This record gives sequence, C-alpha cells and structure tokens, in this order.
Amino acid sequence: MGKLGLSIYPEKSTFKQDAAYLDLAHQYGYTRVFTSLLEIKGEKERVINNFKKVVDYANILGMEVMVDISPRLFTELEISYDDLSFFHDLGADGIRLDLGFTGQEEARMTRNPYGLKIEINMSSGTNYVDNIMSYGPKKETLIASHNFYPMEFAGLALDHFEYCNEKFIKYGLNTAAFVNAPSATFGPWPVMDGLCSLEMHRHLPIATQVKHLLLMGTIDDIIIANAYASEEDLKAASEAFFANELELLVDAKEDITADERINLFEFPHFYRGDRSEYLLRSTMTRVVFKEKEFPAKEPEAIHRGDILVGNEKFGQYKGETQIALKDIPNSGRVNVVGKIADEELILLGYVQPWSSFKFVENI
Repeated sequence: MGKLGLSIYPEKSTFKQDAAYLDLAHQYGYTRVFTSLLEIKGEKERVINNFKKVVDYANILGMEVMVDISPRLFTELEISYDDLSFFHDLGADGIRLDLGFTGQEEARMTRNPYGLKIEINMSSGTNYVDNIMSYGPKKETLIASHNFYPMEFAGLALDHFEYCNEKFIKYGLNTAAFVNAPSATFGPWPVMDGLCSLEMHRHLPIATQVKHLLLMGTIDDIIIANAYASEEDLKAASEAFFANELELLVDAKEDITADERINLFEFPHFYRGDRSEYLLRSTMTRVVFKEKEFPAKEPEAIHRGDILVGNEKFGQYKGETQIALKDIPNSGRVNVVGKIADEELILLGYVQPWSSFKFVENI
C-alpha cells in the first residue's frame, strides 16, 4: 500500500508548531513528509540547522522525508550530483528534483551510496522519464511525484494528469500527487489559492480528493500540499485513504422511508459485474430485503447520480439498489431516494464492477 503524507515549511513556521503538526499527523497514520529547500534565505548555517531539527523529529516518528530542491541549490551549496552526502547528513530519506538535469545525472544519483531516493517530476508530459530509464537507473531508489499549483486555474487538467501517469506506471515506479486541505493557510510561496496537483480538486473536500486519486489506480502516495491542515481534515483524509471500501456521500431525500434508509445505509453494497452504461446495480438488497415494503412513489425524473430503489411495482427487482450513471426516464417502478453528493459525482466513473462500497449520509 502507498503512503499518506503531509507538507511542512520550516522557513515559514517554528519548530514547536511543526513538531506538534507532525505529532498529530502521526496519530492518523501519516508516514511521509514533503518539505522544500528550493532556496536558502538568510544565514545559511542557521537555516540548515533549523531545517535539520525538523527533519530529525520526523525521522524519530518513523516518517519518510523528501526534500524538494532545484539545480540552483546544488550550485548555491556547492553540491555535486555525484556526492549527496549533504542530504544524508541532513537526515533526509531522499530528494525531489523540482527541475531535472539531462537524465544521465538522475540515473547516476539513484546509485548513491546512502540509499537516498531520487524523486522526479511527473507533470511535464515529456519523455523525461524515458530518457532517465535509458541510462539504467537503480529503480528501487527512483520515484516520482506531480507538481502542485498555488494559482487557481493553473493546476493540471485531468486528461494531462492521466497521460503523465501512464508514462511512469509502465516502469513500475512509485507515484505521488498532492491534495489541498481547505483548512490550511500557507505553502512555499506568498500567493496561494489552495495547493493541489489536479485543478478539479481545488475546491473539493479533502476526502473526495483522496478517494478520486485512489480510484484512478495510478497514484501510490497522496500528500497534503499546504500547511497546517486542521485535525478534521487530517482525519478525513486518513479515513478515506485507509478505508477498506469506498464510501460515497449521499444526500437522502426528505421523504425517504425507514426501510429505504436501511436499504441504503445499513447494508454493504456490491457493484454487479455485468455492468451497464446506465445503471450501477447493487442487487443483493433485493434478496436480503425482499420482505420489506417499498411502496411506489410519484415518479420523478432520474438524473446522473440519483440513487434508486425498486418499488412494489418492479416484481423480482423490488428492493434492488441502483445508481443512475446517466439521465434516464422513470418507468414508475423505482423510487428516487437520494443522490450522490455533487462533489462526489466525479467518483462514479471510476467505481469498478465487482467492487464493494457503502453509502454514508451527507450531514
């Protein structure tokens, strides 16, 4: 299983605040830390010592720390890509190359004697990773992650994101992407309209962002990009990441009956394997609840995301639970009992046949 992570920015905070944040995240199963050392402002030794103090504390908690750097920092610190001892001494588990080299250097860095991981940028859409692979890197220490974007409307488009992912997963590399915590207030730069890899995630609840990335099946590690996420957001992301099955938020109708509510919220659902383009069918509810009453209601138009229960007019399908994947006419044989919450409609296209899920009421 992948790792759940968070970000800290020591230059913009205090050790006490960072340590408290790491402690809290550790309680919720966070095991990866992203931090940035793209430039050093002020007295070099002081900045590095403060930075190391936070990295060491994360290490004590058993967290993996990746440090974001740029080629300019190599020059500033007089570091050679043939000698990564500086980052080893810093306590880092690896370095993320904000901007890459020619491919040959990255491949050589993966063979460093310290076992430091070399994390490369996934978001460019070029043949960058193919070039690195042509130089025979040590795959065990080569990983990848997407960028994050502080400016609204500048984040990655979904089709580009998926295109980039394919370039990396074909080599079996560990992948990562960033999500935005609505409660967090800062990142590495002055301007921040939230901080995420995918633009479509910017204003979504954090749990929905996590679910979306997991359902894609191409991202291993998920990292909260901005700091400090509230305990509520840390918990929500953790519960979504470590859930045994997908939980879909549902807005129940006001006239939902007690039996319909049991059907939706008190039974584990299973997506029937012979899929339809119109309906996602959970058929076992018609077996388990065949003796329950599902009186027919006044038919209403069915839209994508509506949740349906077969009523007494539907013969052997009485009690079957369905999710509309497209707008369809209502024959009067199903009751519309709720709908997938608007923010989670993006998840419907990723739910796979034979998978289990459950509905959770959106309160």
